[in-house]
Amino acid sequence: MKKKSLFKNPFYRSTSLVILLFFTGWGIWWSFFQIWLTNSLGFSGEQVGTIYSFNSAITLVLMFVYGAIQDKLGIKRNLLIVCAVLQMLLGPFFSWVYAPLLHSNFYIGAILGSLYLSFAFLAASPTFEALTERFSRRYGFEYGQSRAWGSFGYAVSALAAGFLFTINPELVFWTSSVISLVLLLILVFDHPGKNPETFKKYVNQQENEREKTTPSFNEILSVFKMKALWQIVIYIILSWTFYTVFDQQMFPQFFTQFFASKAVGQQMYGILNSIEVFLEAIMMACVPWIMKKIGVRKTLLLGIIIMVLRIGGCGLVTNPLGVSLIKLLHAPETALFALGLFRYFTLHFDPKVSATLYMVGYQIAAQVGQIIFSTPLGNLRDHIGYSHTFLVISGIVLVAGIYATFILKKDDQDVNGQPLN
Repeated sequence: MKKKSLFKNPFYRSTSLVILLFFTGWGIWWSFFQIWLTNSLGFSGEQVGTIYSFNSAITLVLMFVYGAIQDKLGIKRNLLIVCAVLQMLLGPFFSWVYAPLLHSNFYIGAILGSLYLSFAFLAASPTFEALTERFSRRYGFEYGQSRAWGSFGYAVSALAAGFLFTINPELVFWTSSVISLVLLLILVFDHPGKNPETFKKYVNQQENEREKTTPSFNEILSVFKMKALWQIVIYIILSWTFYTVFDQQMFPQFFTQFFASKAVGQQMYGILNSIEVFLEAIMMACVPWIMKKIGVRKTLLLGIIIMVLRIGGCGLVTNPLGVSLIKLLHAPETALFALGLFRYFTLHFDPKVSATLYMVGYQIAAQVGQIIFSTPLGNLRDHIGYSHTFLVISGIVLVAGIYATFILKKDDQDVNGQPLN
């Protein structure tokens, strides 16, 4: 009965469709971006690390801008519409501008590509997530229940990408453009909140009143003065940073090397990635229940324990089946980490600036970490290989986990936002 009533909620349906389409359009090419750079374009680990560092540097600045804009907009989707328009240009940009420019002038191509990717996808991703979380608090559903559809879309697109990429790598970019067109139409024409009766039926009046006034620019800037936020930033730099460094900059090519040909390896990676994200979708729906049982702090600590085991395990196991099974731990890790940290912010900080907090304390912190670690770890991989590099990464994350046990607040400590039910 609960499931049926959830799908009757038009705000849940609309928000879930938007997050589904965004992650489908992003996942169909992003899951193969490192393989495209390495196998299709022939760049070294250090060059790939440089591209990821440029991506992170530009996204770092833009995320704060996007977060501040979205906090001022509240639940308006104007910024998402602009991002969707940019996402539609992916196919033409990659085929006709980005790839040729990377070969003719690597650094100019890397900078121009980073500008586009940051505006269209990398800074847009947490903005879509932050707005989804805001809708969930205001209109009566769990964020994880809606965000799970994003993981489901990413899983389907990753599976399809494994086959499209082996036919022609450019197909994944053009397919993304088509999906983004559908996303744009949904954002422009689907507005369940315009019906006064629907709004009154589903709105959470307490949350609506809490965020009725938009934060001032000074309130948004004040997040930088919070000692507790900077403690979280250090924690994220030493942990979640490696979500991209390990999972996207290194693991795809590492995994494909276990197979007789690149084509077979790419298809198997697509299948593995798809299974993993299907499991992630399930975990996204389950983690809100887990958090209610064990609390937010323990949820975050459990996530980092799994991260240490997963990355370190990939450095020790030497067969594709073992690596595949260990890689699937990514599913609970991502859900525990992402949903746990979002709930940590809305529990201990003012939810009115939740988008800015999420950008600064989570996404921007991870980008800083990627700027610091992407190129050196790419260079380290070139010299000592994947397995030993993974063990180094796992050791750094272990240090972050020890640090987290001291700085993460208990759930009943300094509750300045929405208390746990």
